Amino acid sequence: MEKLAALTAFSALSQETRLDAFRLLIQAGEAGLSAGEIAETLDVRQNTLSANLSVLLQADLLRNQREGRSIRYFANTDGVRGLLGFLLEDCCGGRPDLCQPLIKDLNLGC
Repeated sequence: MEKLAALTAFSALSQETRLDAFRLLIQAGEAGLSAGEIAETLDVRQNTLSANLSVLLQADLLRNQREGRSIRYFANTDGVRGLLGFLLEDCCGGRPDLCQPLIKDLNLGC
């Protein structure tokens, strides 16, 4: 992940509703949640949530799938893996080779 993409992801996560939605979708795993389920769980108006989910989609932290008249949202494991890899790529006292196995083995498909 490039620095600009990481900054976009961090910016997306720096707002309370977006962070809560992202964490909720991480917890939901592969099943994901519909926009209505997310709004109800977080007690957020659907139009407010829609704008926040769009920011997370643009930051590549979420993906979505249309299901009839509803949209289901999922944590984008590739985007999350990229962000975590960006954070860890220079770790271990300047020996990123020590962290590479951890980055490659990040399994977010619980």
